[in-house]
Amino acid sequence: MSAQKTYRFQFIGLTIGLLVCFMVNISLGSIHIPLKNIIASLLGTNEVTSNWNVIIMDYRLPKAITAIMVGSGLGISGLLMQTLFRNPLAGPFVLGISSGASLGVALVILGSGLFGSLFATALMTKWSIVIAASLGSFLVLLAVLAVSNKVRDTMAILIIGLMFGSITAAVVSVLSYFSSAEQLQQYIFWGFGSVSNLSWYELLIFFGIYAVGLALSITSIKGLNSLLLGDNYAKSLGLNLKQSRLIIILATSLIAGTVTAFAGPIAFIGLAIPHVTRQIFKTTNHKILLPAVFLCGAIVMLICDTVAQVPNSDYTLPINAITALVGAPMVIWLLVRQRKMMF
Repeated sequence: MSAQKTYRFQFIGLTIGLLVCFMVNISLGSIHIPLKNIIASLLGTNEVTSNWNVIIMDYRLPKAITAIMVGSGLGISGLLMQTLFRNPLAGPFVLGISSGASLGVALVILGSGLFGSLFATALMTKWSIVIAASLGSFLVLLAVLAVSNKVRDTMAILIIGLMFGSITAAVVSVLSYFSSAEQLQQYIFWGFGSVSNLSWYELLIFFGIYAVGLALSITSIKGLNSLLLGDNYAKSLGLNLKQSRLIIILATSLIAGTVTAFAGPIAFIGLAIPHVTRQIFKTTNHKILLPAVFLCGAIVMLICDTVAQVPNSDYTLPINAITALVGAPMVIWLLVRQRKMMF
């Protein structure tokens, strides 16, 4: 009873923290917008100037929602992979999903010159990059699913995923060698990651795929709890290991692939957030961990994006750099304070 009460208070605290970070993220930026004006704009009143209303509704609100989906999605994907492989160093991109997306984008940006100037101009659009990243991650997903049907050993799937990543990285390196400085710069900027510049239409597509992956994650909670005690124990409980493994891989690939397609290869969040959440909640029950990781990932991503915007400045820092600079000391402090890692 006391444990349930403790979790209730923790969830209430995280929910309040998420709301605070959400409002702060919308408020701060190159132009500071007071909280009362943000609330008035969200409620649709006429008390806000048209310029502020455009900034809030067309830029900052979609950006904050994107940050929530990116942070929560990567956190949940990392949790699924760490449980499936029983490896604390596993992350959402361990299956090569991010590498596949990066290869797709590299073929568009770095390889566009091979198709001539006319095709290069046609390919260099925002949607072409999103589609290329989605196709790249989807092809890797199909390869991983095919391998998972043939290979019974979970660790073998992990190693094969890493090999897919190595192959795609090699192809990207070859493309980079023959690319111009301008193409390399554009590819590097994409690799920095960003949660901004998504329209409401793009956000709707993002949310649709994200929701499917999230639903699959929720349906796999029982299987995840069983896998913590080993494959043999899971089989003794009547768990279909092959089916559960496929669902977990599919859920991770959908979420991580979509995040990479729309926001770029954002690192660290998926690896660190599950560990931070375990230290806070002191449990391995995924019925508790899954919503907790959702909240923690969303909060940390909102904080990182707020810092990256450099409030009261026109500068915007790479979100990938901020996620590591903000998150890594947090994980180190928690692990040193707790003196051990829960897993």
